[in-house]
Amino acid sequence: MAQSDDLPITDYDQLPLTELRHRIRALDEPALRAVFDHETAHGNRIPVLEVLHARLKELTHGAEPSSGDPSNAPEVSGTAGGSPVQESTAAQANTPLRHGVANQTPARGKP
Repeated sequence: MAQSDDLPITDYDQLPLTELRHRIRALDEPALRAVFDHETAHGNRIPVLEVLHARLKELTHGAEPSSGDPSNAPEVSGTAGGSPVQESTAAQANTPLRHGVANQTPARGKP
């Protein structure tokens, strides 16, 4: 089971699916299997596994890796997790109106 730093794709865990589709095209079958095993053991994201499985199937049926080095790809912008929403800018907690009538909603305005 490969650690994220040992994978042939830089910043693998932060890549969006659209970027991942492009970067796996340059991987050979053993490198792609390492990525597949890592994803299965860690994220286990179904859309990612489907893309990896489809590419593995292509490689086993004779497809060749594309030219290029996935480790030379530009860094991923942004960071994983976090939110630009702060407590001061978050929506106020309240009870929604019941059927749109304020008098019928008990504890209106109290979280």
